Formats: sequence, structure tokens, C-alpha cells
Amino acid sequence: MEYGYGQIRILHVLGGLGVGGAECRIIDLYRNMDRDKIQFDFLVHYSPEKTGKKSPTSDELMAVREPDYFDNSVKKLGGRIFCVPKFVGTNMAEYKAALKRLFKEHQGEWKFVQGHLTGTAAIYLPIAKRSGVPVCIAHARVAGGDEGVKGLAKRLFRAPLHREGVADYNFACSREAGIAVFGKEMVDAGNVRIIPNAIDLKRFAYNEETRNKIRKELGVSSAIVIGHVGSFRYAKNHEFLLNVFAQVCRLLDNDDLNQYSMLHGLRIRLLMLGKGPLMDDMRKLADKLHIYDRCIFAGNKSNASEYYQAMDYFCFPSRYEGLPGSVVEAQAAGLQCLVSDTVTPEVNVTELVSMRSINSEPRDWARKILDDLMLHEDYHSDVLQEEIKLNRTLTAIAGERAESIFEPEDMPDLELLDKDTGFDDGIALKKSRGDMHRAIEYSIGDRSQSSVYILSKLRAAGFDVKAQARLLGFFYESGHF
Repeated sequence: MEYGYGQIRILHVLGGLGVGGAECRIIDLYRNMDRDKIQFDFLVHYSPEKTGKKSPTSDELMAVREPDYFDNSVKKLGGRIFCVPKFVGTNMAEYKAALKRLFKEHQGEWKFVQGHLTGTAAIYLPIAKRSGVPVCIAHARVAGGDEGVKGLAKRLFRAPLHREGVADYNFACSREAGIAVFGKEMVDAGNVRIIPNAIDLKRFAYNEETRNKIRKELGVSSAIVIGHVGSFRYAKNHEFLLNVFAQVCRLLDNDDLNQYSMLHGLRIRLLMLGKGPLMDDMRKLADKLHIYDRCIFAGNKSNASEYYQAMDYFCFPSRYEGLPGSVVEAQAAGLQCLVSDTVTPEVNVTELVSMRSINSEPRDWARKILDDLMLHEDYHSDVLQEEIKLNRTLTAIAGERAESIFEPEDMPDLELLDKDTGFDDGIALKKSRGDMHRAIEYSIGDRSQSSVYILSKLRAAGFDVKAQARLLGFFYESGHF
């Protein structure tokens, strides 16, 4: 296959091409680029053990490397994949040798090298620069870090990024990610440009038909579905998520005071998308907590956007994040989100997001989720309308139910109530109730009605990948913003 070397080619450096947050965001960006002008290539890392060499060539590594999730997508879009040995700390000489050989063999092909793997960016970016790459970028996508020796080593290798000169540009998906990788002084001095993790907003917009299809496939058509999307690793805090869900189940199963009577009789499920090294441990924990039969470990899905539609709520108790795209995706799908306050505040874009400390008890999180599902904390105070909206929401979750919140003789004449109030003109609330603009366009519990409003807020906050592709396309072509 011939590649268009007249095009501007950018080499993105990653650990791999699996279903991670950074990988998903870059591939989304790639799909929305004008690829007649700009093409992406990828440099990934892999253990050299199968080659029998300490510093094999990229071709030798690619011959033994197991294909990753996005390999085919990259090739279909016109990109190439290269590989160097995974850096383990003790193979510095071999790692550098592999990088020098790669950049020498492909000298003059890349106008930019954009390093999303910041743990070793201070190693490969200077090598790229000395090999003639015009522009080198360090891109921070994670705030916080692992515990123990691994976390300490990563911080030490990132330390050179705290000063100017290692990269021509420093990008970060959030202020917290910028501080974590480049240091507060660099961020405060304006040496770090914040570029949010953008998504294809329209792809995640609420769709009733898709919701019904996925819920039927999962066998949860009449269930309340609490969702989570994220790889099973330390940062995502799945053990806390499972404990929260266990408390939700217990509160519903033992609701003697009928605080959540409208939810009685409905099945409840925890739907988790993702894979990772801790997945088996979390299966065991779910069994220990006696909730395994209520949990759906769905794995990675190529149509993840459709699974958000099947959810009724989104819970995200991460220990740390750069900027979690899944929370942005959940908002685009119209889901109420309960998110840990250790997550970057830039993700708190719409009224759908609530933040809570992971130092709180799981039972506190569980009560918040149930209160939100009952719409106890909605913005509007009209009791009648709250009851009507709650009934509609639960009907959307579980389908038509035999019982009603009103006895037949107590059912109000809605047409009479609507007369001369503005309801008959399609207006949700009267002007006397405050924020008219929000009332018309936004209503918790009505995902279809709220979709345009929610998407407009996310777009205004910089989370639209199409707009970001235009911005970065201009940068790649001109070398400046």
C-alpha cells in the first residue's frame, strides 16, 4: 500500500491501542480529521520477550505482537502502527536504541510527535527532536498516579517535564492532569494548553429506539440499570462501585419505611463495560457481596455508545482521572451521574452531575443514587408535576405498570390544569418558577426533551470532537493555534 507522504503525518505515542480513554479519544479525533491533509501513525509498546532480543526492530516486534482493539481502525483510516520494546526501567539502553533506530529509519516522515505516554516522554521526545522531527508534544491525560514503587518511578521519569524545553508544546486534558504531569508552576505560567477530551456528541445523544433494543438484548427491559464504563484497574475503583451497588440493593430490599416505594418490584442491575487486570477480582467481590446475579460484566463493546442508552443512571467513583470521557459520554446520553470529587471538575458541565467524596460510606452514595432515581432533589418544586414526571420516568424504565401514583378518582384533569398556564403551548413550567430558559429545555428524568440543551452545554464546554478536529487540524497545518 502506498502512503501519501505529501500529507502531514503525526506520530502518536501510546502504550497500546486497546480500549482506553486516551486511545478512544485519539481514534475519535482521527475519524473526524481531514485525512486528505493529515494522517496519524501510532507508536506502541510491547514486551520483546517473544523475539528473543532485548532491542528488536519495530518489524520484529510487530510480527509477535498480539493485535489490539483499534489496530484495524487505524489501518482502515490510513494509519500505520510501529512498535518499540516496553520500558521496564532496567532496559534504558535497549529502549533508547530501539527509538533511535526507528526515528532514523523514518527520518523526515513526521512533522509532529505527540506523546500521550508521559511516563517516558522525557526519553523519546528528545530522541525524536534530535532525529529531525520539527515539533514534539507532551500530552498529559491522567491526573494522579499508581501507588507504590510503580507510581514513584513514573513520577521520577516525568520530573524533566516540569521544566521548559523537553517538548515544544505541552497539552493536558484538564488543569489537574497538567499539574500532575508538568507541575503547577508550568501550568500557572501558561506553558500548558488545556485541550478537553472531546467526543462525538451526536453518537451518544439519547435514542429511545436504541435504548429498547439494547435493554432487550441484555434482558433488562423492566429493570433499573445503574451503569459504569471503565477498564478494571486501580484508578477506576470498582471495589467501591460494587459496595455502593450492594448498598443500593440492601436499601431497596429492606425498605420498611417505604422511602423508595415507587421502585419496589423493579429489578435492579449494575451494568459494567470494560476489561482489565482486576476484572476477575471484581467478579469474586460481587459474589462475596451476594450481588453477582445482579451484575452484568459486559466487557468491551464496539458500540459502547448504545449501551449508555440502556442505562438509567451512571456511577463513577474513580480515585483519579485526567478527564474521564465516559462521564462526558454519560451526560451526552442524558444520564444523571454520581462522580467522585477526585475527578477533575472540568467534567462537571451540566446539571446532571453530582460529585461526592469516595471517603464517604458506600451507603451514602447508595442513598444519593436512590434519591436521584426518585427525583427527590430535582430543580422544580411543583409537587403535582414532580409526581407526573416521576411516573413517566419509571414507566420509561420498566414499561407500563399496573398501579398508578393516583387513584382513578383522584386523577387530575390535566387539560384543565394546563389551560392558560403555558403547558398547552408545550412549555414545561410557568415564568413564575424562575429560570425560564432552563425550564423549557431541561428536565431531569426526561432525557429526550433535555437532549438538545445538554448537548449544547457540552459543545460550549469544548467537548465536541468535530470542533476539536478543526482546531487541531489548523494547528497541525500551521504549527500554531
